Amino acid sequence: MHKLVTIVALLSFLSVTVDAQTHATHQQPATKPAPADEKATPGAAVQKYFTDVELVNQDGVKMRLYSDLMKGHTVVIIPFFTTCTSVCPPMNATMSKIQQELGDRVGKDIHLISISVDPETDTPERLKAYGAKFKAKPGWYLMGGKKENVDVALYKFGMFVENRNDHNTIMVIGNVETGLWKKAFALASPAELVTIIRNVADDPAANAPRQQ
Repeated sequence: MHKLVTIVALLSFLSVTVDAQTHATHQQPATKPAPADEKATPGAAVQKYFTDVELVNQDGVKMRLYSDLMKGHTVVIIPFFTTCTSVCPPMNATMSKIQQELGDRVGKDIHLISISVDPETDTPERLKAYGAKFKAKPGWYLMGGKKENVDVALYKFGMFVENRNDHNTIMVIGNVETGLWKKAFALASPAELVTIIRNVADDPAANAPRQQ
């Protein structure tokens, strides 16, 4: 029951529009998800909310949002686009430093995910070249794909915008297994962000006995 209550809290959290530290002040609100079925497993509730919409990474590999990117992992997610010259480069530079600090945990229990808000421009080739600038290694996924699919993913994380320049600078950090989710300013110091990420990834609820 504890985890299912946490899932409901997660869905409520992600349905709220994040409007702090944006390129512009306007942000498209997300729809309010339906309450999780209390008889469903936590994983099923999360999968139902996020869906398995298909995205494409920088290597041209199709990946399902929940099953391939999220399930069994702590995820660290930011929005960006490759032709952005303002906040996107420093945000991804921070992701690069986070990757370095977390070491071999990236790709194992932690996935770093940069989602393009301009997928029609950001082809896998562009994403690959962009990732190379920041020394992206396995476990850090720069995601694009069909616009309608990417929009669904962005919407679920409260990152959808009509105009790419309006995207926010919020980092969403979530432990999919325990249901612990936090948000942080993506331009904060890498040390501060790494501390938050480790706290979420090492959430003791993962080892706590499940309440009946």
